[in-house]
Amino acid sequence: MIFTPVIRRASFHTPRAADLALQRFLHNTLSTPRQTATQVTQDDKAVTLQIDVPGLSREQLAITLEGNQVRLSSVEGAPRQVQRAWELAEEIDAAASSAKLENGVLTLVLAKVAPASRATQLPIA
Repeated sequence: MIFTPVIRRASFHTPRAADLALQRFLHNTLSTPRQTATQVTQDDKAVTLQIDVPGLSREQLAITLEGNQVRLSSVEGAPRQVQRAWELAEEIDAAASSAKLENGVLTLVLAKVAPASRATQLPIA
């Protein structure tokens, strides 16, 4: 009977910490698009959105209001591309709404449409 040593190779080896860190870095920077940070606050009369858009000027941003939807996008040729959309619970009064860009933070104050009463007086005959 002949005895030979058995060399076991692990089919799975644990990666080193540096390899894991590199994989996380590459996965986070290359495979997932960066999302802009957004803060939403609201009261009875308006909804306020604060969106981080560093590196973009007023001329490089386009805001579209339609019904209860808000769309923010960057124009062609801007240094970074931004496309975001929000759907609010109530309709937006575009005439009473405002937008301000300051230090890379876009602040949208979106006024809510005041509900109009549809009650009518019925004359008594």
